[in-house]
Parts: sequence; structure tokens; C-alpha cells
Amino acid sequence: MDIISTYSMTLIVLAAAFGFFMAWGIGANDVANAMGTSVGSKALTIKQAIIVAMIFEFAGAYLAGGEVTSTIRKGIIDSGYFVDTPELLVFGMIGSLLAAGTWLLLASWAGWPVSTTHSIIGAIVGFSAVGVGVESVNWGSVLGIIGSWVITPMIAGLIAYFIFLSAQKLIFDSDNPLNMAKRYVPYYMALTGFMISLVTIKKGLKHVGIELTSFEGYSLAIGIAIAVGILGKILISRLKFDPAADKNMHYTNVEKVFAVLMIVTACAMAFAHGSNDVANAIGPLAAVVSIVQSGGEISSKAALAWWVLPVGALGIVAGLAMLGRRVIATIGKGITHLTPSRGFAAELAAATTVVIASGTGLPISTTQTLVGAVLGVGMARGIAALNLGVVRNIVVSWVVTLPAGAIMSIIFYFIIKAAFGV
Repeated sequence: MDIISTYSMTLIVLAAAFGFFMAWGIGANDVANAMGTSVGSKALTIKQAIIVAMIFEFAGAYLAGGEVTSTIRKGIIDSGYFVDTPELLVFGMIGSLLAAGTWLLLASWAGWPVSTTHSIIGAIVGFSAVGVGVESVNWGSVLGIIGSWVITPMIAGLIAYFIFLSAQKLIFDSDNPLNMAKRYVPYYMALTGFMISLVTIKKGLKHVGIELTSFEGYSLAIGIAIAVGILGKILISRLKFDPAADKNMHYTNVEKVFAVLMIVTACAMAFAHGSNDVANAIGPLAAVVSIVQSGGEISSKAALAWWVLPVGALGIVAGLAMLGRRVIATIGKGITHLTPSRGFAAELAAATTVVIASGTGLPISTTQTLVGAVLGVGMARGIAALNLGVVRNIVVSWVVTLPAGAIMSIIFYFIIKAAFGV
């Protein structure tokens, strides 16, 4: 069947519209993972958080969003089963985007922080298993991704646990917490600057035609880290505090210092989230565009059309602005009581985990990563610090997401198939 002569424009416009809708859902639901801790700890107001997230989510999605896309496109289903019927893969990908976007809209409206990665993977597996056959699903790849959903929250939780404990030991448990904060917080800022600049250099710059060697990349990242650390030191030295105040007041002042740091980690987390999760929207869209423009040929390596990444990036920003507040409230205030120092530890740990996963091309769930990091911070303070009821409800919403995405995807797949008379 010659797709390009019969359906090309209609299919691409449908895929782009539903891809934007899916990205909108990511913005409405998943961006809470980047900004919820900042809002919950009162380091940023909701309005400030949305503005910061808009800038850095867009930058992450546009500059560094290409790596993960290939895993979403090639890893979950075996495209060999669609060689003779490429239009079925196109219909399925379009249906998957609509299904995942619809579920994210419902979940965001209800304030449930669900996984966008679960949503799109469940949708793709659903249409392929029912519409083509269970053998068309690469179950090994799916199990690997599911395994990462268990491993990454554990990694994030451990990193957050040790970051928080290091801050406790170096700063809060000292005789003069304020002086210790002024001494050590710039190092935390430099670490954040290093981590986020490294992923931009290694992955993002190639999208704008700049290729650096590993040595040049690491040198530049170290230079940026030093600059961020020096800037942090200057900012913190300008904060005016009363050295004669009691220790409780010193703790309050230290949290003010960490509030400065939270703004840096909020930017880092938003960038990391944009780079990783934009693939959930643009992966299926890129697959559709590739198949349609090649006249039905399913290629394992297809260049990303120039407009695909901006569609995902703009969609994320629009969803965040329109409906992001509901899930931000759940994440920021529900799991455990957050202060700037606790929120910083959780955000830096989650951002580090997401950046590592993004660099290796593994589509993880940012939701689960951040919840794991927040749990790690809570555990460092003892199990009583956690709101286990909220944690349980969040986990239940994760479990429901996979089958919800699959069922809706199957329904939409057959509707679209019938609409095109196939």
C-alpha cells in the first residue's frame, strides 16, 4: 500500500496533533516531578516554578531529547512484523499517542502523578499485542524497561539519602551551621552545574552541529561547574544574617541558603526531565513521519524531522502552563514535609538518575525516580516522616496506568483503522 500518495498529509497532521496532545499531558502531569519539591519546600512560588520549568523543559527537550527517542521507537515492538503492512504500525502509533494523552489528561485533572513512560509503553504494547499478535512485542525489552522502573527509584533513593546525610553531617550538625553552609553549599551547586552541563555537551550540542571530543566536553563541564560554584559563593556571601542569633535561627538561615540552591536544582531537574521524557511523545510521532515520508519503508535508523522536537517541547510547556498546578500540589506537599535542604537532596538525586538514564538511552519513569528520591530523604529522617497513605495511592495509580494505556490504545487503533478503511 502506497501510504505517502494516499494518506501522507492526513497521517502526519494526525500524528503531530496527537503527539502534541501527548506532550501536553507530559507537561500537565510529569513536570510536577521537576517542580513539585521546589514548590513544596517554598523555595519557589507556583508561578515562578512554572516560568523556570517552561524555559528549562523546552531547552532539555529541544537540545538533548534525541537520544532516548531511538529506544522508544525501536525497542518495544518488532518492526519486522509490520514490513508488509506499515500502515498498521502508523495507525497503532497514532492511536497510542491519543490513548496515552487521554489517560494523562484524566490523571492530571484528578491530581494523580502517574508515569508518562508507563502510559506510552502500555499503549504501544497494547495495540501491537492485540492488533498484530503477542509475538510482535519485544517482551525482553519491555521487561528490561519494567526492571528499570524498580531499579531507578532505588538508585535515586540511595543518592538522595546520602546527599541529605552529607548535608546533615557537614552543615546542620555542626556548631556553626551558617558558616558551614557558606563553605559547602557552593560545592553542591558546582556538582549540579557539572552534571547538567555534561549531558548538554555530550548529547545536546550535536543537534545544533557542534561536536566536541570527550576531553573537550569534560573540560567545558568542569569549567561551567567551577563558574556555578563561584557564582553560588558570591550569592551566598551577599545574604545578610545575624551571627548572634540562636541556633534555631541559624537553621532557618541555612534553609534560606538551600533555597538559593533549590533554584539551581529545579532548573537541572526540569532540563533532565525535558531531555528524557520528550521521547514519550516524539518517539511514536517520529516513527510515523519516517514511515510516511519513505513511502511505507520501516527504517531502523531514520533522521528526526526538524519540526518533531519543537512539537514535543512546545507541548510540554503548554500542558504545564494550563494544568500543571494540580499534580505539583500532590508531589510537593503529599509524600513528606519538605524544606529547601530536603527538596534539594531529592531533586539533585532524581536529576542525576534521570540524566544517567537519558545518556544511556533508557526510558525511565521520572515520576518513580523522584518519588524514590523523596522517599530516600524521608527515610533518612525515619519512616514516621513519610505519609504512607499518599505513597500507597501514588503506587496504585502507577499500576493502573499500564492497563489503562493499553486498553484505550487498542480501542483507538481499531477506530482509526476502520476510519481509513483498512
